[in-house]
Amino acid sequence: MFLSLALIIILSIILFSIFTKLNLPGLLAFIITGIILGPFVLDLMADNILDISSDLRKIALIVILIRAGLSLDLSDLKSVGKPAVLLSFIPATIEIIAIGLISPLLFDITTIEAFILGSVIAAVSPAVIVPRMINLINKKIGTDKKIPQLVLASSSIDDIFVIIIFTILLQVYETNTVELSQVLLLPVSLLLGVVIGIVSGSFFVYLFKKLHFRDTLKVLILFGWSFLLIYMEDIIPFSGLLAIIALAITILELYPVLANRLTSKFSKIWVMAEMMLFVLIGAAVDIFLFEEIGILAFILILIGITFRSVAVTFSLIKTKFSIKEKTFVCFSYLPKATVQAAIGAIPYSMGMPGGKLILAISVLSIFVTAPVGAILIDNTAEKLLNSNK
Repeated sequence: MFLSLALIIILSIILFSIFTKLNLPGLLAFIITGIILGPFVLDLMADNILDISSDLRKIALIVILIRAGLSLDLSDLKSVGKPAVLLSFIPATIEIIAIGLISPLLFDITTIEAFILGSVIAAVSPAVIVPRMINLINKKIGTDKKIPQLVLASSSIDDIFVIIIFTILLQVYETNTVELSQVLLLPVSLLLGVVIGIVSGSFFVYLFKKLHFRDTLKVLILFGWSFLLIYMEDIIPFSGLLAIIALAITILELYPVLANRLTSKFSKIWVMAEMMLFVLIGAAVDIFLFEEIGILAFILILIGITFRSVAVTFSLIKTKFSIKEKTFVCFSYLPKATVQAAIGAIPYSMGMPGGKLILAISVLSIFVTAPVGAILIDNTAEKLLNSNK
């Protein structure tokens, strides 16, 4: 195990340095590390690491949600208004539907597996988008119309929305039925998740104001409670993931000073979590499957992002944004990575017949869209957006 960890860290750092010098997302280096060290190539990764990979990915997902909540200022959503709300769910919904309807025509998978595939690859990547939007805000590029704030806020909710849809589809797959009680339970589950998150966040704000804890201990407390929320999903019908992000948003709203400090802590945790997340997703991929699905999977991904871009444009149709600004938002909604790495292997780990295909396409979507999206954002921002310097 220690040799495996040593190889993961050393090779990841070497490839990360090379990729960043080439202005490519470093997360691709982590995936390649996983592929190289994984069972389908050199097979140098210890079995006990692979055995707990699903749990490690879930922990990374919790880190993603807490970071997103601590950074998601609701006032930004209010300031950009209706477009932020539309962008939060319309592009993802259209992409899920498009992939759900088209993928059974290209691959041997069932309808429910097709829509699960759509929900896996529909989310945009906070790992690619968030730092770039924050950089634009700091440089005051596009901030006259709050475009970076719009993308930052709506893309964060887009991820949450997709994860919730993914969870619901998995429940439908496992029960093999769509009962009226399940449909009615959905809004109750979501509402209860929000309520539990707000109550939890309010309690922790009160606790942290009354009692002195080091920020590191506060992080551990929030982790412990988040793990408990995920566990309680099996007992109480509520969305633990939504509760976690509602908790983090509540802390930001009631205690912004603490939220900023905790964001710094979780950003440091994310360095290692991101590495392990993408290395493990790379290790799980059967690269030889790409020989069978390569062209068709590539076509499916292009179809998905085409429908997504059309939906983004539709969401901005009644705004004062110029064509250039709308084009930039479309570019910003291209990269996929973090959510795909966090949930892409779950169907496979469940023994789903199409799980291996879903995992392979989710990884391919990262390789196709993450570098293209990152390059487009970096190279077009100053050309397509106004500068307030």
